[in-house]
Amino acid sequence: MSKSAAPEPAALADGAPSPARRSAMTTFAIRGLLGLGLLALLLKLYGFAPIVHSLAREQPRYFLLALAIYVGGQVMSAYRWMLLARILALRARWRDHLRWYFIGMFTNLFVPGLVGGDAARAVYLGFHEERFADAVASVAADRGIGLIALIWFAAAAGALITTAALPTIAVHTCALIAIASFAGYVAAPLCGRLAARLPGKLGKLFAPVIRYLLRPLALVPALALSVLLQVSLAYAQYLIALGIGLNAPLSAFMVIVPMANVVAALPLTLNGLGLREGAYLVLLAAAGVAHQDAIALGLLWFSCTMLGGLAGLIPFLLTPLPWPAPKRVVAPPTSAAVVSLDGSTLGQ
Repeated sequence: MSKSAAPEPAALADGAPSPARRSAMTTFAIRGLLGLGLLALLLKLYGFAPIVHSLAREQPRYFLLALAIYVGGQVMSAYRWMLLARILALRARWRDHLRWYFIGMFTNLFVPGLVGGDAARAVYLGFHEERFADAVASVAADRGIGLIALIWFAAAAGALITTAALPTIAVHTCALIAIASFAGYVAAPLCGRLAARLPGKLGKLFAPVIRYLLRPLALVPALALSVLLQVSLAYAQYLIALGIGLNAPLSAFMVIVPMANVVAALPLTLNGLGLREGAYLVLLAAAGVAHQDAIALGLLWFSCTMLGGLAGLIPFLLTPLPWPAPKRVVAPPTSAAVVSLDGSTLGQ
């Protein structure tokens, strides 16, 4: 019997999903159920009808304006990502970064947490530049810079704004994390020089990240954009609150929203569903907001982010999938001409 190619595994041959795909689907289902479970618990505890009544009070013009601000903030985030990619000499155009960022937003609608969208961005940029390690590093830096700025902004707002009497443990915890992250930022060049001494494959793995650590001042524009983004997100949610009819001051949202965003960023549920509403329930109560209004505000902002993510559908459909270009094979010549010293051909 002649040898033939090994048959495909049964899970693949009969169309069943691979183990990795099954694991991703299971994680998606668990986090989706956890978010819905938390939301159902809040609805049961504080009443479905009062929350629906609060949702119905939202005025469309405020919601649409908040949606426009949210989408504009994502455009700003795409520009921040491009600035960080430039540090690694990744030269993709601004419009490419914008398309890929919105594709990542669209991907986040279906993949739990932020990992799916970040992976999509890294894949598109990596195939475009043929430098996958640097592409992954740029996306990781973009996510890290955004998180650091979020924590710094939340800590500064918690220390300076006294409009809302927030829980002391929340303010102190945020301040400690901010101090630790700022110390890490200052010590980044030293950490980079130490990491540059890593041998072999480990050194190559961390090489793109080391370039960020050695240039902390080059990160300042991205940090400034991140702070501006947090201000815009807080203002957008303040507009939604105005649409419901809440009278909480804007300063309260400048401190409450970033702290709630830290909680919602935990990769436990789909896009922070349930986590954000719970955080608003605790934090907005300090500003005198009723429980049902706080939960309604969280649901309205969740809807705003979901609709904003749908803006990535168009670039997702119009952008080719990032497959590697086929390598061209140049066939060797079948014969060679013999040329004399004076340039005349002697024979074939």
